[in-house]
Amino acid sequence: MTEYLTTSELAALLRIKQRKVYDLAASGEVPCSRATGKLLFPRQAIDAWLAGNSNAPAAAARPLVLVGSHDPLLEWALRESRCGLATYFDSSLDGLQRFAEGAGIASGLHLYDAESDSWNRNEVAARFARAPVVLVEWAKRERGIIVKPEQAQNYAGLESLSGKKLVPRQAEAGSQVLLEALLRSRDIDSAALNWKRAARSETDAVIEVVEGRADATFGLASLASQYRMGFVPIISERYDLLVQRRAWFEPTWQSFIHFCRSAELQRHALELVGYDITDQFRVHYNSPI
Repeated sequence: MTEYLTTSELAALLRIKQRKVYDLAASGEVPCSRATGKLLFPRQAIDAWLAGNSNAPAAAARPLVLVGSHDPLLEWALRESRCGLATYFDSSLDGLQRFAEGAGIASGLHLYDAESDSWNRNEVAARFARAPVVLVEWAKRERGIIVKPEQAQNYAGLESLSGKKLVPRQAEAGSQVLLEALLRSRDIDSAALNWKRAARSETDAVIEVVEGRADATFGLASLASQYRMGFVPIISERYDLLVQRRAWFEPTWQSFIHFCRSAELQRHALELVGYDITDQFRVHYNSPI
């Protein structure tokens, strides 16, 4: 563990927004130091402050919102379960930031770590080791190149994207993080790709190909099937849920889990192309706090 907490890590620990952390630091209520213009919070001093300061801010109740990356099966399950959770799907990195600021009780993510060839755990452990969270698996999903059906035979792999009009996602999206890591690992010059304007959702990216404004996108097998597009498989990725540990035992989340154990969800997952939920809710990280 590091000796100092960042602003976002302290916000996650206290379950308050980052701007409240800045207010506490400016007023001198919380121990902190500043290095090269960045606020840092000594871990031991923060622990002592929490233990001995009865005026420490109480943990604010989080809104019943699931943030982060979109997943078709997850969205369907939330709707069909009628559990009461709202959603704000944007991207994996956006979701982690919003989760750190207390904007939701859970966040979906599929972030690839090329150095360790793993998914999600390292990013979560680095940012939330001092916050009461748990990281559980939702599903494994097939991801690859989505093209017009008659063009699929012309794509052998990522190398085939050179010169093609490719729809990317925004930089914070897990799929874009993964694509750029795979391009580097294959020594493919990203500058050789004809990048189109970034799409802010997987569906928007596929529609650009469906309507002929782009040649390809890096998307999910399930969406390729839904839109009757060609699909060239590249990798199986793991989509996880980062959940506030306290919220796990609340009626809303328990209602969602109960539905996920139903035969109805199992049947629907089998209907979606490229999904594997064998290890659904397997724990991949449980913070030590």
